[in-house]
Amino acid sequence: MRVAFDNDADVELIERGTEYAGFFRLDRLVLRHRRFDGGWTAPLTRELVLRRPAVGLLPYDPVADRVVLLEQFRLGAWIADRPGWMVEIPAGLIDTGESKEHSAARETREETGLDVAEMLPIGEFATSPGGFNEWVTLLCGRVTAPAERSLHGLASEQEDIRILPMPAEEALAMLAEGRIQNAITLIALQWFELNRESLRRRWASLEAAGSGL
Repeated sequence: MRVAFDNDADVELIERGTEYAGFFRLDRLVLRHRRFDGGWTAPLTRELVLRRPAVGLLPYDPVADRVVLLEQFRLGAWIADRPGWMVEIPAGLIDTGESKEHSAARETREETGLDVAEMLPIGEFATSPGGFNEWVTLLCGRVTAPAERSLHGLASEQEDIRILPMPAEEALAMLAEGRIQNAITLIALQWFELNRESLRRRWASLEAAGSGL
């Protein structure tokens, strides 16, 4: 039984063509790949949605112990007959030639108006590898959280975003109650729950040193 595979030696691409190219691109592929028993599959026809890599950032204020989430309309949730307005973290596609960190800071500023002082990696993952090539990088960023809710978003992209600054305990309660249904935000908050105290020790001390306390 095969226990390890090689992308080049164990996958044969027979045919590939683009069916649609817009904001997303849809390709149709015919391929075969090695089986665990050492043989090959019959030719498989698959559709694949292609898009640029994405990044998301969980904004956290370690001094106030507050996170900043946001809420906006999502077509995919609405068409699936789920609540169309989703609670999320700032996220978006990485522009060509842009670093993940720069993209995360840009998206956070565009969607919340906040500047990110420092970032730490959470992880990378595939969103739906059976039909999408998209990979997401998640980061946690140190910010100064606003006290009140506000509206943000780029007018040029018709973004309508409500900012939801809240105590960390409230965000984690939403997670525990199943009220977070956006995968990127779900993963970020689960990581945050495990790392909250170490973040507070690391970043709150930096804030105190910066203020001369």
